[in-house]
Amino acid sequence: MDRALTTQQIKQYEESGFCIVDGLIEQDLIAQARRVVDTLLSSDDVSKIAEAEPEDPTQARRIWSPTARDGVFAQIAESPRLLDAVAQLIGDNVMYQYSKLNIKPPRVGSVVSWHQDFAYYPHTNTDLVAVLIYLDDATLDNACLKVAAGSHHRGLLSHEVEGFFAGKISSLESVGVDATSVVDCEAPAGTAIFLHSLVAHASEKNTSALPRRAFIPAYRSSDAFPIYYGPHASHNEQGAKILRGTRSRYARCDGGQWRLPIAAAEFNSLYEIQEGAHLKNAGKKSSTGYFSHESSEV
Repeated sequence: MDRALTTQQIKQYEESGFCIVDGLIEQDLIAQARRVVDTLLSSDDVSKIAEAEPEDPTQARRIWSPTARDGVFAQIAESPRLLDAVAQLIGDNVMYQYSKLNIKPPRVGSVVSWHQDFAYYPHTNTDLVAVLIYLDDATLDNACLKVAAGSHHRGLLSHEVEGFFAGKISSLESVGVDATSVVDCEAPAGTAIFLHSLVAHASEKNTSALPRRAFIPAYRSSDAFPIYYGPHASHNEQGAKILRGTRSRYARCDGGQWRLPIAAAEFNSLYEIQEGAHLKNAGKKSSTGYFSHESSEV
């Protein structure tokens, strides 16, 4: 295994719960990915391939499982240098977990409230990492990622409202996270941001004339096993596969307890539950959430 990350980047990940790496993905792959997204979104009905923006249904905010839709995303997700970096953070036995493509169209772009990925799909341990790869230059104006540095040290935070999982942290202050810890991750296209499964992160509405698209493959150590198989989480397992090393015959378990993401109604996506739309939709699933036996619904 090559050392794709520097000692300083690994230290930042351990201390802050994330690290920002430029130049890990070849620019020609990033350009190819942008062209594929443009082609996918040229459909007359984006709802056939994506989750639409409520504010403007002609615009998309999420494409599920892009690795199953076009080979360029699988090529990026399984690129040797990216997997080298992932292995440095979670160990040599790396499993692919899911992929998604978040889209913030110009002047729209749904808000993503503060949350921890682990809250949606708790596992036996926390060696899970999501890699947010900017396909466009990301700035404050077009809603770059925001991360609460060091928040992963506080464990699993409450994402509940009135006793049910709501997919969001009501406020950083309410769970004891210092708001001054927030880092705005402005960076050029091609930048990869490695996110610990317990680090709190969010993004605002896109107020610019430029899109902000991000491809997000997620990975876990092969000895991290799901402990919740509710409707929004179980489908990830259909596409999970070993990419490096070997499958584990044992589950490595962290001590303590994990609160399960039990919602008041079934939901399709992070956006729906954070907005409360899952209650209005009576928990009906969208067909766009499933593609080639691979799904990423959060």
